[in-house]
Amino acid sequence: MIRLVAAALAALSLSACGGDDVDAPAATKAAPMTDTQKAVLLASLPAPYSQADLENGRRAFARCRSCHTLTEGGPNMTGPNLWGVFGRQAGSHPRYNYSNALSSANFAWDAERLDHWLENPRTFLPGNKMSFPGLPDATDRRDLVAFLKVETGYAPPSTPPAS
Repeated sequence: MIRLVAAALAALSLSACGGDDVDAPAATKAAPMTDTQKAVLLASLPAPYSQADLENGRRAFARCRSCHTLTEGGPNMTGPNLWGVFGRQAGSHPRYNYSNALSSANFAWDAERLDHWLENPRTFLPGNKMSFPGLPDATDRRDLVAFLKVETGYAPPSTPPAS
């Protein structure tokens, strides 16, 4: 019995160490969100994103998965890692070689810009190197943007206390 308890405690302590991701210290890694936490975050998003279908967004992201990762500290691939993309200056993710068009873009990513980018990256920002042809369906884009907000560490802005 003591061996069983000791083994369980050892497994628990190892699982708290951040798994096999060595890119960032375990203490700085975000804990995975529960389904309830995801639902609360989704409900806090402004319309139309608060009405999104996260499962459809996950399916839509399957088209992006071969080039992008979502996890905190995840690797860049053909495209940059998307953790923390909302609010980030376009063309600024560390250790990714952006096109001149994105490197010199003068905006931060928000839901609306990402929606337009996903509709047709070539016309949104001519000269970028993303080969994705776009996602023409507005519902799929809405769901994908909401999915990305939920899965990439987005935190809604806090509202100041009423005086």
